[in-house]
Amino acid sequence: MKTKNIDLTQGNEMKSIVLFSLPLIAGNLFQQLYNLVDTIVVGKFVGADALAAVGSSYMTMTFLTSIIIGLCMGSGVIFSYFYSARDSKQLSQSFFQSFIFIFGVTVVINGLSFLFIDEILRLLNIEKSIFAMTKDYLLIIFAGMFFVFLYNYFAAVLRSMGNSFIPLIFLVISSVVNIVLDYLFVVPFQMGVQGAGYATVIAQIISAVGIAWYTLKCVPEMKFQKEMFVIKKSLMKKIIDQSVMTSIQQSIMNFGILMVQGLVNSFGITVMAGFAVAVKIDSFAYIPVQDFGNGFSTYVAQNRGAGKTERIHTGTKAAVKLILMTCIVISTIVFLFASQLMNCFVSAGETEVIAEGVRYLQIVCPFYCLIGFLFMFYGLYRGMGRPQMSIVLTVISLGTRVALAYILSDIKWISVVGIWWAIPIGWFLADLVGLVYYRRYRGKGNLE
Repeated sequence: MKTKNIDLTQGNEMKSIVLFSLPLIAGNLFQQLYNLVDTIVVGKFVGADALAAVGSSYMTMTFLTSIIIGLCMGSGVIFSYFYSARDSKQLSQSFFQSFIFIFGVTVVINGLSFLFIDEILRLLNIEKSIFAMTKDYLLIIFAGMFFVFLYNYFAAVLRSMGNSFIPLIFLVISSVVNIVLDYLFVVPFQMGVQGAGYATVIAQIISAVGIAWYTLKCVPEMKFQKEMFVIKKSLMKKIIDQSVMTSIQQSIMNFGILMVQGLVNSFGITVMAGFAVAVKIDSFAYIPVQDFGNGFSTYVAQNRGAGKTERIHTGTKAAVKLILMTCIVISTIVFLFASQLMNCFVSAGETEVIAEGVRYLQIVCPFYCLIGFLFMFYGLYRGMGRPQMSIVLTVISLGTRVALAYILSDIKWISVVGIWWAIPIGWFLADLVGLVYYRRYRGKGNLE
């Protein structure tokens, strides 16, 4: 099955971004289902302790896999540039060199994860009552890390050429498998959190093997040629610079969230469980703007490779309008139906858990447009070959969030609510810096 690639260097800017991003959004929704289904099944059929264990594991898993995903995203920008510049030789060589580089990093991360699992859990303040359960779940998840790399690498290859549909197809298939196996392993087979872990890994294997097979078979640029396997230092440097910077940005973002998770865990299992569920809802809610940002990155990289600088700026204006319209709708829905959304994941009897989750959502959701703009700036600077600026914005956003979370939560009359309010404040400050940088350097003609 072959699909037509979308040329992001032609046509209406908003339409191009939307058409390319829609499969990304759908794919991300299905990808979120990996851990979300675990949360639903475990929360409904095992209990609050198991829910807290899976929720805490999610943050750890997200942080570690974000390093790999960031490397693949960064390499995707290089692929997009060479693809639009019609430089088939460097495109082919960049495929091989980035694969070798990211694979090596994945092996190192996987080894360290298994080796220091106990230290990771202690750093997160995991309570003794759920320590063993959390460890069992994470060890299974770590076993599937290679397949996380494999899927995201080949997805980056396809998306760089304007094909965001095929990665979606394989995620849909694997997500359906995940849902079925989750229920079977946890309910009839009574395998607890371990069953949820096995279901997730099996689903990841399916998506990874499927997309690798398709790309190698159907994408002409991926056909093995002798010149493809040449290692060029200058090209490798470009790949490492772009990939590592993007990975650092992704991992800093998730490391900051991990630090917040450790603080949340200090408030007990009720707050942990409420936060675990609310974050899943949160993550689903701003998937559209996150993927508008990711799609915008490819849009910028392709137009930069084609030398269409002015189209990048008109596309930025279109992206701002798109984010505002999307977030107004999503924020309203989450605010009005926060309680009902929490009830989808937690038994009605867990009233305290539901109440804490609702409190979190109703503080954060009115400000989803702020994180939408932040994702847009990430995509803009990544696509322009300036991933360092994305790191600066991430440090500002997460640094503010972590610092304020610890300061405010230590004030008795504010307590855990201070952690929730620190989130939109961090988004706002990062957006402000991103906007000032864009206006200043575009005015000088440097942002091109």
